[in-house]
Amino acid sequence: MKRLNAGLLAVAFVLSLFAGRLTRIQIITSGQYTEQALAQRMNKIDLIAERGTITDVNGAPLAMTQAAFGVFADPTQIDRSRRREIADRLADALGLDPGRVLTGLTKPDTQYVELAHRVTPEQAELITSFGFRGIGTLPESRRAYPADTVASNLIGFVNADGDGGEGLEYQYNELLKGTDGWQAVELGGSGQRIPMSGGRTKKPVAGQGLRLTIDQDVQWKAEELIAQAVEDHEAEWGTAVVMTPEQRLLAMASAPTYDPNEYAKAEPSALANPVVQVSFEPGSTGKIVTAAALLDKGLVTPEQRFTVPYRIQRADREFRDSEFHGTERLTFADIIAKSSNVGTILAGEPLAKQDLYDYLRAFGFAEKTGVNLPGESAGLLKDPKEWSGTDRYPISFGQSISVTSLQMASVYATIANGGVRVTPTVIAGTYDDRDGFVPAPPPASRRVITEKTARRLTTMLEAAVDHGTAEKARLGPYRVAGKTGTANRYDPAKKNKDGSLGGYDGYTGMFSGFAPADDPQVIVQIVLQNPRKGYYGGTVAAPVFKDLLSFSLKTLQVPPTGTPPPSVKLTAD
Repeated sequence: MKRLNAGLLAVAFVLSLFAGRLTRIQIITSGQYTEQALAQRMNKIDLIAERGTITDVNGAPLAMTQAAFGVFADPTQIDRSRRREIADRLADALGLDPGRVLTGLTKPDTQYVELAHRVTPEQAELITSFGFRGIGTLPESRRAYPADTVASNLIGFVNADGDGGEGLEYQYNELLKGTDGWQAVELGGSGQRIPMSGGRTKKPVAGQGLRLTIDQDVQWKAEELIAQAVEDHEAEWGTAVVMTPEQRLLAMASAPTYDPNEYAKAEPSALANPVVQVSFEPGSTGKIVTAAALLDKGLVTPEQRFTVPYRIQRADREFRDSEFHGTERLTFADIIAKSSNVGTILAGEPLAKQDLYDYLRAFGFAEKTGVNLPGESAGLLKDPKEWSGTDRYPISFGQSISVTSLQMASVYATIANGGVRVTPTVIAGTYDDRDGFVPAPPPASRRVITEKTARRLTTMLEAAVDHGTAEKARLGPYRVAGKTGTANRYDPAKKNKDGSLGGYDGYTGMFSGFAPADDPQVIVQIVLQNPRKGYYGGTVAAPVFKDLLSFSLKTLQVPPTGTPPPSVKLTAD
């Protein structure tokens, strides 16, 4: 009897242990086991946030989000004997590396492997039609550029990871991208998704959009004209900038360019934005800054006379004009109109080198413009303490310094704006989550020269078009103010006879100006780098300037003012 009682007690003890364990499993730790069981069946997928749209100033989409799909695999459901076949067919349909796909299909201890993102609906339909067990698709979105190449060097592209790779897409990536979410799902045996219940979702937050100051029509024309000019003159590259006097950019074009819808096929050099990333010596277009400093400080007048020979000697260097001429008597206005290097040196000698440097800096040389684009160059302008005895002379006529296309366009916009420099802008504002428009804050501005000086410079630039080297920029009934530029091109890769690198080789042809001269509305800047068929700015760049200026004025519906140009005394005799 005692043995029986002892046995019953032992059994009761064991049963109590089982009961306690069962109670712990069912009540105390049931949630933990539920989570573990759920984890074995579920996967967490990313919910990609919709990227913000980029539009032109009139709302035309330049970059937008379109429907797309992600492709995934459940390796546990893949027929092992067909892995290679499946990998090859998927890779061919998606343009992927077959080895990479095969690696995804053979991953152990997982039921969810992402194979591709942002594939087109047509590709997703093809994948589904294969009927492969363990292969599925899920809705996503992809970046599309409906205007193809238009403004591509400005806008950039979105890479395979969903991040901006160049341009505005890169610079404003966080704003445009938004915040991704996620969703917990179960995968069925054939690869279908079974969404989890219980709120296991974090909704994505869509990115904000950008409205640009760019006018799509003007941008398109700028790209067409600069591409044709690069081809006609066999140039390395070219740029075209169109802006208002308040420095709102209407076009920022360059050639060569690329299609951001197929950015992977583009040459790496074509992805850059030379308007802000590449600097060059401005040549005679830079003479206007020296003229501004001299007029602003009262050191010369437009009518002041100078005796200008073809060449002069300063210290150990000889300086000459681009074309031979006998000794001439010219007013300062005609020195600028005829783009005389020697005349600019003679007129500029009363100007202290520190003052010349200060005016160059005030116009924006040696600093980024503030347009907030990636990779922007500040150009090159040495401190006067580092100038040699003769540096001031080439600097006065636009050599031995470097600027970007946007910096030089900004100089002429400042003159057109009555002497006030406004920070260039390409962003008109943003779109909020309800597609409401939020204007960008007003850009910073500063006075560089007096309004009187700006008017005098404009008169001299108009004389350059009507009577000087810029005659090919004349535009019918419109009064045009502008300046040619032809600069020796510095090439850091040039091989010299002594084996050293760096020197001048080829030219840069340019034209900068605006219209109407007496009521400026549009500024245009053209640059052709190293043209091999012709190189003078008045020959290769002025005709492009004229055509682009004409198109821009008509697009913006700017009529001629109908006023006669002022009388300017050029020759001194």
